[in-house]
Amino acid sequence: MAPKWRELADKLAEQIRCGDYAPGEQLPHIRVLVEAGKGSKSTVHAAYKALEAEGLVTSSRGHGTVVRQQLPLKRLGIARYDKAKWRDGDEVAFIADRVASGRAYRRNEQTQTVSLVEAPPAVSEAHGLPAGAQVYARARLVKEGDQPTHTLTSYYRPEHVEGTRIVDPTPGPAGRGGGFRVLYDAGYEIDHMKERIFARPATADESKLLQLPPGEPVVELHRTTYTADGTVVEVAIGVHAASRFAWEYEFQVPDSATDKEDPQ
Repeated sequence: MAPKWRELADKLAEQIRCGDYAPGEQLPHIRVLVEAGKGSKSTVHAAYKALEAEGLVTSSRGHGTVVRQQLPLKRLGIARYDKAKWRDGDEVAFIADRVASGRAYRRNEQTQTVSLVEAPPAVSEAHGLPAGAQVYARARLVKEGDQPTHTLTSYYRPEHVEGTRIVDPTPGPAGRGGGFRVLYDAGYEIDHMKERIFARPATADESKLLQLPPGEPVVELHRTTYTADGTVVEVAIGVHAASRFAWEYEFQVPDSATDKEDPQ
């Protein structure tokens, strides 16, 4: 016979899957279930911890135990950087993901700090700067409602962004069109990018900041953004909660044999 906490966890899990508890909804406080005769305090606590380990809920101080969003956000690949979105409109990258996912958003769901820092080794190498050089770091925490989804820190050479909205710490994107529009207006139109992604265990600080359940990994993104002449104008490092995103790419399939042919 399964222990009582397991029986309670299975019953609550079924209620979550059936929609009795909707994504974002808080489960009853432990004392409520205890008073309803569902088990002792330790039994209910163990059931909630099991649901958290199974990825069905998140628990945090001040928010209680909340049902997780089960459908991950689309994290667009190439399409999120479409110039028409940020140059001609106001769909910065994280908003493009929300629109593609059919999810609501508020511009202030992105907060940031801006500081002048010594460039990390990978950043100074990508920017072609000497060791110890100073760069602007624009660090963002992005949330969906109250739940953090990812962090992203962009590093810029001071001469590219000094005096622009990129170094303004006001919450939200850096004005209409975000950072790419700021660079465009400053004469640095982005042309191509290189991205590298990989999964790894979350650090203790990342687990706390992103409110991750025990054992959930993160997906780390490294993005280098270039102008047409090869000038690096942004180096970005992001840390994404693995279960909160589905990475989606659509692109033309290359044919290197045809590309090598010279039609002239």
